[in-house]
Amino acid sequence: MSEDEQIKSASFSPELYLTNEVPVLDDIPSPLELYREWIAPNKPVIFRGAVKKWPAIGKWSYDYLRKQIGNKEVSVAVTPNGYADAPCDGYFVMPEERSMMFANFLDIMEDPKNQPGVFYVQKQNSNFTEEFSEILCDASPDIPWFSEALGKDPDAVNFWMGDQRAVTSMHKDHYENIYCVVSGYKDFILLPPTDSAWVPYKSYPAATYKETTAGSFIIQEDTNTGSVPWICIDPVKPDLEKYPQYKHASPVFCRVHAGDALYLPSLWFHHVRQSHACIAVNYWYDMEYDIKYNYYKFIQNLSWLKEPE
Repeated sequence: MSEDEQIKSASFSPELYLTNEVPVLDDIPSPLELYREWIAPNKPVIFRGAVKKWPAIGKWSYDYLRKQIGNKEVSVAVTPNGYADAPCDGYFVMPEERSMMFANFLDIMEDPKNQPGVFYVQKQNSNFTEEFSEILCDASPDIPWFSEALGKDPDAVNFWMGDQRAVTSMHKDHYENIYCVVSGYKDFILLPPTDSAWVPYKSYPAATYKETTAGSFIIQEDTNTGSVPWICIDPVKPDLEKYPQYKHASPVFCRVHAGDALYLPSLWFHHVRQSHACIAVNYWYDMEYDIKYNYYKFIQNLSWLKEPE
């Protein structure tokens, strides 16, 4: 039996519990049904219109946001290419973090070509409650039906808005994630944790982008952070010659529209793109480190995970 046949015979079978599309529900299930049907089995699902009654859906125009928080300083990630927290030129490169008036950020969203670089509000430190508290009442500090299903409050609530060129490179999170789109849309590429054996990683020295002159960025090594293990394949254009194991992966694609919410289960790999100036709010609930997590770590440490020479 060839090595490829051995891998296939030993491979995991996501088709036993997943479909090739993310299901879309028109109604929110009860907390018990939500937990039984989606959270416990670790299966993604889109809830159509889940947040369509948020005031934010109709309110969050440029004019309204300028009036409410235009004079507020917020944290903005800036990169030359739209890839923050992603491999580039042999480094794991983090964005240049800037503090700027939100009105100035909105100016860039209205005319992105007038400013060098790609700007993205993406700070994942519960920035919605910390930096955008003035508009929190237009959305929600949690997702009540999801909080009830899990029996806990979210650990972080994050606000996202940015250039259509901004890309979130493929990664996973140790959170149960409810991702709510307020305007525009988000495009996700998802892979289940059972695909861990096919998702290649490398260890990269950490670095950050630094703009030296207008529109000119350098990569500055961050020796304090050390090395960062990160996924080294682009799921949009996977290099199967370099990483042949990825051909066994089973990516799922979905688009989340304004008013919808995606349940993105813990440990699912995800890559995200968006329409220009898309606004979203996501809720992170800490995952349970139960037997499923141990199985995941076991898969991750299987011998064929090693990167080919």
